[in-house]
Amino acid sequence: MTLVLCPLLIAAACVPQTNAPKAGTSAAASPAVADVTGPQPRTATYNCADGGRMTIQNLGSSLRVVGPDGIPEEFAASPANQSSRYQEPATHDAVVIDGREALVMKRGSTPQTCTR
Repeated sequence: MTLVLCPLLIAAACVPQTNAPKAGTSAAASPAVADVTGPQPRTATYNCADGGRMTIQNLGSSLRVVGPDGIPEEFAASPANQSSRYQEPATHDAVVIDGREALVMKRGSTPQTCTR
């Protein structure tokens, strides 16, 4: 699992960490478009590619993820000083938040993309 998870986390580290709008753009310029660069809401529901749904509660330096099975899992920020990559220390399962998408990587399963 480490061989699969490490390259995915390294690739996720390449995702820009700024939430500032790009030069020449403005959220006010297109009010009909949802702000996908804004921070993760405190609680959000995601629809996953496999047809499942999950709820992610942003607790600041950690996430609480409740999957279709109803069992909550805690994910700590990894590394601790950022707000887009989270890992469950015991299993090394991981969640990477990028705008409205969450990439969910669980041991023994194919990584899947979920969208809010």
